[in-house]
Amino acid sequence: MKDNKDRDEVMAAVKEDGWALSEADESLKKDKEIVMAAVKNYGMALQCADESLKKDKEIVMEAVKQMGLALREADESLKKDKEIVMAAVKKHGWAIEHSDESLHKDNDIIMAAVKQNPTVESFLIDK
Repeated sequence: MKDNKDRDEVMAAVKEDGWALSEADESLKKDKEIVMAAVKNYGMALQCADESLKKDKEIVMEAVKQMGLALREADESLKKDKEIVMAAVKKHGWAIEHSDESLHKDNDIIMAAVKQNPTVESFLIDK
């Protein structure tokens, strides 16, 4: 991307490669539409989003649906959200590590995480 402040250019770049958000101007990392396009392409682009959007349930949900481990980058408040965590562990069982401890005993979450990746059971046994 030649101009990281040009909204249209940044939008085109993140649709092609979500990680291009890392090169965007700070002002565009606060742009919900741009961040949404980035996380739909590459969930871990959430890491580059403005902190305010890491609290946005819609953004975080798209990120974890694309890549479960993006839960790591979400605001702490959403790591307690059963719907968000469920979507994350269904995509990547080990995302449970990044959820709030209160959900480590939730049977629905545990079953979804272990179903996605049976080795998650070792993490849960150590709890």
